[in-house]
Amino acid sequence: MTSIILASASPRRSELLAQICVPFSVQPAHIDETPKTAEAAGDYVERLAREKALAVAVNFPGKQVLGSDTSVVLGGVILGKPADTTEAKTMLARLSGKPHQVMTAIALAKGAHCESRLVITNVTFRELSQSEIDAYVATGEPMDKAGSYGIQGLGGIFVKEIKGSYSAVVGLPLQETAAILAEAGSPVWTHWPSSLESQS
Repeated sequence: MTSIILASASPRRSELLAQICVPFSVQPAHIDETPKTAEAAGDYVERLAREKALAVAVNFPGKQVLGSDTSVVLGGVILGKPADTTEAKTMLARLSGKPHQVMTAIALAKGAHCESRLVITNVTFRELSQSEIDAYVATGEPMDKAGSYGIQGLGGIFVKEIKGSYSAVVGLPLQETAAILAEAGSPVWTHWPSSLESQS
């Protein structure tokens, strides 16, 4: 498997790719992330993943580029990254005690060709008190995360139930990522270390 390009500056996506031993470099994409009028949440997330991958792929001919995007969706409304602490507190209060969806799309581009997948995970929060919302926002953790929380961090204590892909909620669905790379001729397991190698 040759090295791919991750079209994202997210440290969480880098950690997840490294977890499954995918060799990669990082080249963040810069695109307009404004939703289109009446655009469905799933369509929006998948479109952004594809646009990110293609925006980087055009500058790296012959290289495989992986794009991804994640949105938290409550009642059909997209909850993006909070603009400030007030918005973060408002989002968390809206999510308190309710089920919501985390939509993560991945896209693998090479030249002008692009394949994508959309993964939807159902997450339910327990009831949150205002004091713990305030304490959580004060840590700064919610400020760069869709929906104002990180399931892999302190925000994990808010999650009552999850149905679907945990890694997709973090930012990159590992099963689907491995599958889309394998379909493109780059199975991730070809770079897995052998215990025999580590002993030599």
